[in-house]
Amino acid sequence: MLEKIKATANYLAEKSNARVDTGIILGTGLGGLVKEIEISATIPYNEIPNFPVSTVDGHAGRLIFGRLGNREVLAMQGRFHYYEGYDMKEVTFPVRVMRQLGITTLFVSNASGGLNPGYRVGDIMLIRDHINFFPEHPLRGRNINELGPRFPDMSKVYDVQLRLKAREIAERHHFELKEGVYVGVSGPTFETPSEYLMFRILGGDAVGMSTVPEVIVAQHAGMRIFGISIITDSGVPGQIVEISHEEVQQVAMAAEPKMTLIMKELIGSL
Repeated sequence: MLEKIKATANYLAEKSNARVDTGIILGTGLGGLVKEIEISATIPYNEIPNFPVSTVDGHAGRLIFGRLGNREVLAMQGRFHYYEGYDMKEVTFPVRVMRQLGITTLFVSNASGGLNPGYRVGDIMLIRDHINFFPEHPLRGRNINELGPRFPDMSKVYDVQLRLKAREIAERHHFELKEGVYVGVSGPTFETPSEYLMFRILGGDAVGMSTVPEVIVAQHAGMRIFGISIITDSGVPGQIVEISHEEVQQVAMAAEPKMTLIMKELIGSL
C-alpha cells in the first residue's frame, strides 16, 4: 500500500506542480466550493493511478488543485463510499495520498440525516465528535509505522480552534451553526425510524454514510481536521418522511452557499 500511495502522490505532484498544505473532501451536492478556487489543475479520478472512481450522482469525480484564500489546496469533488463496494483502504486511499503530498489540514463535508429534535432540514452542523458504526475499520490489518501509530488516540479528533473560528464567521454573517455528533453508517439504505431512534439514544445528532473512515485515517496520519455537515432530512420521530437521494442533493445544494462561505473564510484564516 505504501508503494501505491507514493506512486500516486508522485503522479499528482508532477501533474499539478503545486505545494499543497490543505485538503478538502466535498460531499453529496457540495461541489460548489470549487467555483471559489483559483484552479491550476483538474484531474479526473479515472486518470489517477490506483485511485477508485466515484459512482454516485452528485459526486463529480475529480481532483482540483488551486488557490483558495491564501492557501494552496487540493479538493476532492466527490468521495468514495463503503456502500459502493470499495473496501476501507480504497475509501481512505485519497487521504493517505494527501498526507504524502504534504497536506496537514483536512476539511471534510457531507450531507446527513438529523437526529437532534432541535435541528431542521437545511441546518448546518459543525462536527464535534463521531460514532463509528461501519462494519470494517480502516486501520484493520498490519500497521505501517510510516503512516501513523498502531493505536492512534481519538479523544480530540475535530479541531476546537477551527470550530470556534467557524462560529465567528457564521456570527459575522448573521446565521446559526449547530454543533454535534455525527454517526457514520455503511448505507446505502436510509435509516428506519427505529434505527434513527437508536442512534439518537446513543448520542448522535446526525447520521450519514461517509466521513468517519476518512477522518480516522487523517487522525492516524496526524492531520488537523475540520468537519461540517448539512442536515438534508429528518430522522426525528413525527418528522420522518420518505426521502430520495435526489431530494438530499437538492437540500444540500440550497444550503451550500453558507457552507462554502464558512469553508472559504476558514481556509483563508489559516
